[in-house]
Amino acid sequence: MYSTRFERKRRLMSEINIVPYIDVMLVLLVIFMITAPMLTQGVKVELPQAEAEVVETPDNLDPVLVNIDAQGQYYIDIGNKKEQPITSANLFNKISIVLNRQPNTPVFVGGDRRVSYGKVVKLMALLQQAGATHVGLVTESPL
Repeated sequence: MYSTRFERKRRLMSEINIVPYIDVMLVLLVIFMITAPMLTQGVKVELPQAEAEVVETPDNLDPVLVNIDAQGQYYIDIGNKKEQPITSANLFNKISIVLNRQPNTPVFVGGDRRVSYGKVVKLMALLQQAGATHVGLVTESPL
C-alpha cells in the first residue's frame, strides 16, 4: 500500500568530517607560535663540562676583561684607568664602542667569589645588550 517513495531508508554517513579538527590544530599552532618566543629568557652561558682550558683568542683581537668586585662595582680593562670603578652606563657605552669597531671581540667576565650570582647575571645581561654575543667567565685553576 505504501509507495516506494516513502520506503527509502536514510543511509548513515561513514566519513569523518575533519574540518573542525583542522581548525582546532591551526588555532593550537598559532598559540604555540606566539607563546614559544616568550618562554625563552635569560643570558646564554656555555658552561664547561670538565676542567676549563685556556681560551685562545685571534691574534688581531685583544679580549675585553670586565671585572666585578665583592661590592658589585665594575672595572674594565680598557684605557689608562683600569683600577677605577666604572658605572654601568659608561661600561655599556665603552663595550658598545669596542664591539662596533670589532664585532667579534671576545668579552670575559671576572667576578669575585663573594659577589652575588644576581649581580654577575646583571653584568652579563648588560654586556649582551651592548652587543656582546659571546661572553666568557674567567676562573682560577683549582690547583
